[in-house]
Amino acid sequence: MTIEKIDVTATIDQVKELLRAEQGLSPALKASLETMLLLVTILLNRLGLNSKNSSKPPAADPNRKKKPKTSTGRKPGGQPGHAGKTLLPVPDPDEIKIIPVDRSTLPPGDYRDAGYEARQVVDLDISKFVVEWQAQVLVDQQGKRYVAPFPEGITRPVQYGLGVKVNSVYMSQYQLIPYNRIEDHFQEQLDIPVSNGSIGNFNQEAYQRLARFEQWNQQQLAIADLVHADETGINIGGKRHWLHSASNDRHTCYMPHPKRGGEAMDDMGILPRFNGILCHDHWKPYYNYGAGHALCNAHHLRELERAWEQDGQQWAKQMAALLKEINKATHDAGGCLKKDAAGLFRASYRDLLEKAEKECPPPDESNRKGKRGKVPRTKSRNLLERLQKFESDVLRFMENAIVPFSNNQAENDLRMTKVQQKISGCFRSIDGAKIFCRVRGYLSTCRKHGVTATEALRLLFEGKDPGFMSVKPEPTDCSTPK
Repeated sequence: MTIEKIDVTATIDQVKELLRAEQGLSPALKASLETMLLLVTILLNRLGLNSKNSSKPPAADPNRKKKPKTSTGRKPGGQPGHAGKTLLPVPDPDEIKIIPVDRSTLPPGDYRDAGYEARQVVDLDISKFVVEWQAQVLVDQQGKRYVAPFPEGITRPVQYGLGVKVNSVYMSQYQLIPYNRIEDHFQEQLDIPVSNGSIGNFNQEAYQRLARFEQWNQQQLAIADLVHADETGINIGGKRHWLHSASNDRHTCYMPHPKRGGEAMDDMGILPRFNGILCHDHWKPYYNYGAGHALCNAHHLRELERAWEQDGQQWAKQMAALLKEINKATHDAGGCLKKDAAGLFRASYRDLLEKAEKECPPPDESNRKGKRGKVPRTKSRNLLERLQKFESDVLRFMENAIVPFSNNQAENDLRMTKVQQKISGCFRSIDGAKIFCRVRGYLSTCRKHGVTATEALRLLFEGKDPGFMSVKPEPTDCSTPK
């Protein structure tokens, strides 16, 4: 690593050589200096990490280099063929205002009515709407009362309607607006007093109504051909928890759990029943599930970038270029390479890793400090051995049309969780986290099927299932072309 034209790595290596050659140092002083060098190395490695060579998010990397936009030669604005959002007039406006001609401003003469020119203003009228149900009461000769039954759900003298519940849950769980601001919105915009407790009750009702949907959703993922899995840390009541995700292009399911590994995955109930291809970032517990695996190459590209920038590994730079080339060729071929083309790329992959053995050799076993365990390896060496051992999982995307190049589907599905943590800081309780996960999983799944969040919540509080729940999924062609 070079900082201000100083090769820091070479300098540290030189100091280590001097320490090894120095015979007059006491063991305590020598150990102290070696510890300080180790700490300096660790800090320098962290200093060089960014969003392109690690899992550091772009939002936490303000000094990242952004690629300048290249000129396309096209004019700004919508391009030919672009589906625009032009505001169109409606045939039945809610109100019509006639503007008569002031005849006093016209020159003398006779005029006939030739119709009108129309212009429409599309505006928003936010207002409270109250419906009063009046049930007829009849009394017989003996004084016995007979009251007409109220519609289902009308149980109190005054209660909130479906629209209030839908908008409350929409703002809280989908737009991630804090309870106090939702309360202000209803009071100031609609003159409806809605307390924090009521908002919480609406969310709890949505959670309970979604119990059956969540079971159906988990079953659809369990029988799917491909599932993306990932997990991220969340704060619940000041304690570290994990939010687990299982998803694909049609379904999304979340679950909070105190643990990160297999216990949480078993409790989620999807992966133990799953027999398809599991796409993930090489978190080892995932290898206990599924019939096949596909590793996230976006992670590999970042690790290869780090190996090249911080360790000067030439093979890492070449491997990153090769993976990008394979991905482009696969995309140009329609998502799956023919057997001959895949074989050529696989041969190049193996040749490059074989050359990497010379540049990044395994550690010297003679330096072992104990009889058990592996000799410590550098990050670059660990990456090299992973690419060797899990070759099939790394390259599965080029021979199976349903396998993507990366695990971006899972990361995209988890992204709003990180936004929620930035806004609120934490979940106050595990129950709040469970509500968030179940409702967000429902809304994400609905949007993947073309159902808007507002419509999905309206169907939920009306007690209706989305239409896609009754449609049987089409079988996926997982064959590899010859």
